[in-house]
Amino acid sequence: MHRRSLIALAVLAAPAVARAQSFPDRTITLVSGFAPGGSTDITARLLADRMQGFLGPNGRVVVENRPGASGTVAAEWLRRQPADGHVLMLNEASSHALIPHAMQGGTRYNPMDDFTHVAVVANGPLIMIAKPDFPAANAEDAVRKLRAGPQDDLPYASSGVGSIPHFAAESIAVSLGLGGRFAHVPYRSGGLMVESIARGETAWGVAVLASAAAQVRDNRVRGIAITGLDRFPAFPNIPTLAESGMPGFDIGNWFAVVGPPRMPAPVTQALNRAINSALRDPQLGERFLVAGITPYARANTPADARAFFQAELDKFKGVVERTGVRMEA
Repeated sequence: MHRRSLIALAVLAAPAVARAQSFPDRTITLVSGFAPGGSTDITARLLADRMQGFLGPNGRVVVENRPGASGTVAAEWLRRQPADGHVLMLNEASSHALIPHAMQGGTRYNPMDDFTHVAVVANGPLIMIAKPDFPAANAEDAVRKLRAGPQDDLPYASSGVGSIPHFAAESIAVSLGLGGRFAHVPYRSGGLMVESIARGETAWGVAVLASAAAQVRDNRVRGIAITGLDRFPAFPNIPTLAESGMPGFDIGNWFAVVGPPRMPAPVTQALNRAINSALRDPQLGERFLVAGITPYARANTPADARAFFQAELDKFKGVVERTGVRMEA
């Protein structure tokens, strides 16, 4: 009887093992929920280029952009795709931690139950930037200028309604006692919003550093302050808001890979191994840092990734409550 049970278990496990051994059997599509040129797109392309080398002879990963509603359009689409590991999404905090709280009535998907959490990829520091002729000598001066106003003359840009930069900028306003006083100009991507500030169409904004790094280096926009607690190694002279008159200010972004719900565990594990192998590669680490991204370096199994998502979902609930910003479904 015991022998028959073991044989039955082996028969049941055989299809999953076969799938893992033959995976991938065609090109993997890594979806970005944002337009080309933004931080999510940049991160997706850097990751895809490196992780495909760890997926065997059939390993090929291409990036597809499905922009809309701060990544929620792509997330809603992804959860209805076949759960065979050949369609994935590089998401960021907005679609899976922020908007589920900010959208009136919530998102149509559950960020924990409607996806397979594969791996965390990177942290994406945010940076407060300003137009080239912004009237401030340094970060502390910029904070004083925002506080003094007039706020009607200081509209801010973001990469979209409900994006992490949108809520970070509004959190700055709330911290200054000026919540809702600055006009918000949303763009379709981080790249477009940075260009608007470079042209002087908007006075300031918050961007994921990956979207603004090149323009900051070229002095096309002014790098005012990092919104996290630590300075970024590639820009050591740019202070944090926390050390520039806004003690304790700490909001950042992150990127992770998810798949449709109920992906087979062997396939999820194969993808997780490929991603972690890519993240350990020094060349990818250097390319991430140049682009304004920090490779994720903590424990990173699929179970770790799921726990990370839950913790971030809890954290951003507080961000939404503090700003009072809500989105229409």
